[in-house]
Amino acid sequence: MLKIYGRRNSINVQKVMWAVGELGLAHERIDVGGPFGGLNTPQFLTMNPLGRIPVIEDDGAIVWESHAIVRYLAAKYGEGSLWAADPAERSVADRWMDWAQADLYPAFFGVFGGFFRTPESQRNWPAIRAAQTRTTALYRILDKLLADQPFIAGGTFTMGDIPAGTTLYRYYNLEIERPHLPNLERYYVHLRERAVYREHVMISFEDLRGR
Repeated sequence: MLKIYGRRNSINVQKVMWAVGELGLAHERIDVGGPFGGLNTPQFLTMNPLGRIPVIEDDGAIVWESHAIVRYLAAKYGEGSLWAADPAERSVADRWMDWAQADLYPAFFGVFGGFFRTPESQRNWPAIRAAQTRTTALYRILDKLLADQPFIAGGTFTMGDIPAGTTLYRYYNLEIERPHLPNLERYYVHLRERAVYREHVMISFEDLRGR
């Protein structure tokens, strides 16, 4: 059986769990990291020498790094759904996954970490506002893209939706000012209609504090 190592309130683990849910894979998730510890044990470091979650074990294959895991699961179990068979078509999802990792996540976590995870008296407002400006600019790119198509890679849900889509629950529940981005908001409504998104991404905000 597929094993996933990582705590459910980690956004990187949530990406993997969302993919697992979309694919309907039988699995076991094992709490590791944060308050559960276990990242520095010899057993875990044998699987991932970086000592980070998530990690999966699947029929003897060990895979770490959340986007690598999502791609692995999509390629093995999701051809025709999460994984487009045509390389050119699949590259669209790949591009947006890389964009989310390189651009969106650093900006977004400048807001989420700086605001939500930091006590009010310790917040660095110039840094938060700068991160918020950058995050807004990046979400505007998605909003423009989604004006002409329902999903990030085109007409169907793919692995390309998972990295950026995972941020939206946190973004739309922060007590911050946000611009009206109608296409992104509509997209987020559609994501919330997916049962596996509600199960694996929309967890209690209190469970996200300090992690």
